[in-house]
Amino acid sequence: MNTTQLRQNFAPRLVAWQKQHGRHALPWQGGANGDAYPVWLSEIMLQQTQVETVIPYYQRFLASFPDLKTLAAADQDAVLGHWSGLGYYSRARNLHAAARQIVDQHGGHFPRHIDAILALPGIGRSTAAAITAFAFGERRAILDGNVKRVLTRVFGIDGWPGEKAVENQLWALAEILLPSTDIQAYTQGLMDLGATVCKRGRPQCESCPFSDDCIANVQGRQRELPAARPRKSVPERSTGMLVLLNAGEVLLEKRPNTGIWGGLWSLPEFAESENPLAAAHRLGYQAVLADELPGELPAFNHTFTHFRLFIQPWQLRVERALSAAEPGRLWLSLDELDGAALPTPVRQILAGLR
Repeated sequence: MNTTQLRQNFAPRLVAWQKQHGRHALPWQGGANGDAYPVWLSEIMLQQTQVETVIPYYQRFLASFPDLKTLAAADQDAVLGHWSGLGYYSRARNLHAAARQIVDQHGGHFPRHIDAILALPGIGRSTAAAITAFAFGERRAILDGNVKRVLTRVFGIDGWPGEKAVENQLWALAEILLPSTDIQAYTQGLMDLGATVCKRGRPQCESCPFSDDCIANVQGRQRELPAARPRKSVPERSTGMLVLLNAGEVLLEKRPNTGIWGGLWSLPEFAESENPLAAAHRLGYQAVLADELPGELPAFNHTFTHFRLFIQPWQLRVERALSAAEPGRLWLSLDELDGAALPTPVRQILAGLR
């Protein structure tokens, strides 16, 4: 089959495959009926995160914030607490900010016009298209990581998809392939095919509806396509973290809304060159290395998208405060950590104390 024929037959073949083999029991499927809130929530959570990881977070989040107005009225700490462990916390902050913007500007109703959706924090072209397709049945192209992988392999598109010229080529192809009907099944089919069959590491080509026509499969180029991001050395940073304990409570600091772990509660940090006792003193606490506590806790690495962070925790016992507590700090009982908005490595450190 030539490329023109494949483009013409791509959508109906994908829709037929999705209806028979695709995913139909995901918790955010089947109940939209024009209510974009569950669709929007799931699409934001699914950005750079696998379905299996998202499902329990989605269910807990929806149980606490069942509709858009409830989310808008919630405290940011409560929202981030429900997101804790899911990563990429700017998604949660943007979701919360967008909910408040929708209440202020759209009367609490999720907008239907694409320009108004794109004006919301944290929503780009592909996410907006997915929301309108699933919630409102609109005919719009999506292009997330799974879709890029499917299209580059089936149609043999060379180059790293993150490069602007390659991405523009993929967007043009995605627009051409759109069907005039069955847009929801088609959109879901693209996601399902990329997530369950056309996998990054071990594609299951024998289960693919395009196996006989896929250029990557026919030419044995599954490992080459899509092309990998050009290699760059991963920068490394290091930090010390103070675990200051007093009467079964630990000191936490609120991080700025921008940067890593924005808006979350974290352990106070100090530089490698600074003595941990001096760091505690700088924060306004007289602390000691206690005989019953290990002072230097095991160090470990935590990897972000763009750098690797080496963390060295120190555990100290606070004997007394040297000054009044500053805003943005709190003492939290070790028994109350489960619902707190904590970064994953901080939660790991504190879990060891319990």
